[in-house]
Amino acid sequence: MVSDGVWKPAIRATGIPDDRHNGIHVLWHTYASVLLDAGESIKALSAYLGHADPGFTLRTYTHLLPASEDRTRRAIDKALGEDQAGNDAPQDLEGLDTA
Repeated sequence: MVSDGVWKPAIRATGIPDDRHNGIHVLWHTYASVLLDAGESIKALSAYLGHADPGFTLRTYTHLLPASEDRTRRAIDKALGEDQAGNDAPQDLEGLDTA
């Protein structure tokens, strides 16, 4: 296992305490949080972590997903052709079907 064969000896060699705060579990969660923050999908992260079910990955790491309010607002603004620089004047809407 990576924890016993690689991680723990490396931690011990540095003089860092070999406890739960420095264990492979922390490294695992750091890896997951960095990838989620970068926009990696739950499905891909699940595969990288070796989880059989992306639902498990989602339940485990959902608290690490970046807030979506700004991303949602930008997506709607873009779809409506609003200027992201603060100018709310509609831009070219050609090809955008509206009701």
